[in-house]
Amino acid sequence: MLAIKLARQGKKNQPFFRIILLEKTKDPWGDFLEDLGYCNPRTKEVSFKAARIKYWLSCGAQPTSSVHNLLVKHGVIKAKKVKVTKVHRKKAEEKPLSVKAAEGEKKIEKNA
Repeated sequence: MLAIKLARQGKKNQPFFRIILLEKTKDPWGDFLEDLGYCNPRTKEVSFKAARIKYWLSCGAQPTSSVHNLLVKHGVIKAKKVKVTKVHRKKAEEKPLSVKAAEGEKKIEKNA
């Protein structure tokens, strides 16, 4: 399956991202099929090849969540933004336990 991803370029502490099309399992530092634009977060400069992005999306390419939100923000596609951050499994397991512990403490205080 094809994916539209961000590939980081630039010097240390000066990120610059290219928007590229490649196979989903490949790393973005190797070969890619097509360069679809760029994004410079420091200067807020963004450039897309909107026609090519729409073409590849119609062919079944899936954008990553960051690219999806970028395309929505600049009006290339019409959709809602997607949540990008993920909660790690360990933190997800710890959170309910801490909530349960707090509830248990409240019950003990009520009983006393």
